Amino acid sequence: MAIDYYKLLRVNRDANAEELKRAYKKLAFKWHPDKNPGHDRVEAEDKFKQISEAYDVLTDARKRQIYDFYGHQYASFTHRDARDVFADLFGNDSKAMENRLECSLEELYSGSKREIMISRTVVRQSGKVRKIEETFVVTIVPGWKKGTKITFPKKGNQEPGMTPSDLIFVVHEKPHAVYEREGNDLVVKQSISLLDALTGKTLCLTTLDGRNLTIPVTDIVHPGYVMVIPDEGMPMSKEPTKKGNLKIKFDVNFPSRLSAEQKYEVMKVLIGS
Repeated sequence: MAIDYYKLLRVNRDANAEELKRAYKKLAFKWHPDKNPGHDRVEAEDKFKQISEAYDVLTDARKRQIYDFYGHQYASFTHRDARDVFADLFGNDSKAMENRLECSLEELYSGSKREIMISRTVVRQSGKVRKIEETFVVTIVPGWKKGTKITFPKKGNQEPGMTPSDLIFVVHEKPHAVYEREGNDLVVKQSISLLDALTGKTLCLTTLDGRNLTIPVTDIVHPGYVMVIPDEGMPMSKEPTKKGNLKIKFDVNFPSRLSAEQKYEVMKVLIGS
């Protein structure tokens, strides 16, 4: 049986792209299977398939030319899935469903796995929308940074006539009591007395993976001095064998006052050096 694509879409034979789009949109939303549950669904699926096929042919210049010349009976095309045609035009996506993934610096250093329960809406076979709960396992890779996105395609909310949106987890870093992160480097702010700044000191730090780090400070520490410990920073997610640096930023605590005798002794030491 010959099918008249123009009649299906209710447009004139000289209809332009915008007119075809308007006509298809109106009919597609009317006949989308998700909007026609129950006994009407079979008829809706057939109608939806036909109008999507018509739109797919008439909006393709080469196919339309062949169709206009030979007609439906003699024009042989490979037709795309009706839902793909609909998706290409209307984006088919609901807005991506984003969730914050709060990660400790320890997790981002060593990696971990999280099981996260998410509530989302889905469209049942009947066309009705319902809410379900689903658990997703997120593997946190060592070295991931704030803003990293983990996407579960088509596992977000769904609306009638649309495919499910993507579910996206976005990494956020929790503040740490000791360390701050600067890219792949870790930063520690360390207060030090003037005496220790001049004579030296040994620092003891616990790393993010629980190791005890002993760091001798032998240089004279001046205000703003930064000590760099190579390979004790964050892992690099794209180069797992490499790490950034640990930076120790010193704040020298000067005494609020010195007696005349103390000043004299300091002068002797400094002048003598």
